[in-house]
Amino acid sequence: MATRKGLKLVALLAVVAMLALSVAGCASKTGDTSTTGGGTTAKKLKVGLVQINQQAIFFNQMNGGAQKAADENGVDLTIFNANDDPAKQNEGIANFVTQGFDAIIVVAIDVEGVKPAIKEAADAGVKVVAVDAIVKDPAVSCQVGVDNAAAGEKIGQFVVDYMKANPTVGKNIGIIGALNSYIQNLRKDSFVKVVEADGAKITQVVDGQNRQEAAMSAAENLFTAQKDTNIIYATGEPAMVGAVAAARSQNKTSTVKLFGWDLTAEVIKGIDDGFVLGVVQQDPKTEGFEAVKACKTLAEGGTVATFIDVPITIVTKDNVEPYRAIFK
Repeated sequence: MATRKGLKLVALLAVVAMLALSVAGCASKTGDTSTTGGGTTAKKLKVGLVQINQQAIFFNQMNGGAQKAADENGVDLTIFNANDDPAKQNEGIANFVTQGFDAIIVVAIDVEGVKPAIKEAADAGVKVVAVDAIVKDPAVSCQVGVDNAAAGEKIGQFVVDYMKANPTVGKNIGIIGALNSYIQNLRKDSFVKVVEADGAKITQVVDGQNRQEAAMSAAENLFTAQKDTNIIYATGEPAMVGAVAAARSQNKTSTVKLFGWDLTAEVIKGIDDGFVLGVVQQDPKTEGFEAVKACKTLAEGGTVATFIDVPITIVTKDNVEPYRAIFK
């Protein structure tokens, strides 16, 4: 009898051990926990990136930098594409709050219209980091990006210096902008202030709507309407690509000189062909990377700088070479 009781006890202990191993195996397969040195588990931080669109190379590079930081820092990153719709950005922010995200990165289309949504996020305890477009609101813990007004002044002075060195080109300037974009209006207004102070005339401002096709059409209309305007300034990537395409379609590559923002393969070809002379190049990959790092620090109770400045470079024929591999 004692032997039978002993066998039953051994069998019971074996079953308990198997169950314990099964539970441990299930726990190791969950994707939102990690074992710490003390044997406890910690939930991965969830960060949402509310993006403007995924058409522009600029935003895709930012996404890549954000994902790299997420991978290196154990962060669960989700990217929401608003497709240039401010209302969808607000919906995306609200959804991230409802889903219990720890922090949200916002690349705002409408810096005023986004404020109610980010306030609700902050009130719910979600950390908010703004990238690129400056959102002046207490809900934003950190701003990452370029000082767009200062950069607009810098490229404006670059154009002033060019006009002084090449007086035959004249001082008439046309602008291809995105009039629904707060940051591109900053770039436009600060540029205009500098060039007008030197005596330049802004002959026309056209709206490229932050879309390449619309920007190309607007640029073509500008070239047709302002035949004595040989200097063109484009305030963003779609405007710049549209301006390059329009210069080619209108056979203006030997007469117009283009200045603007954000490299692409087409823009680099314009530099090589001699009609794109200066391009403000940001570092969107670093912007995305720094934004995720800031989110992690803030969500863990740490502090970060209220503004993380990512410097710009004005790219010309003299320093374009390192960028070729990026924009193949």
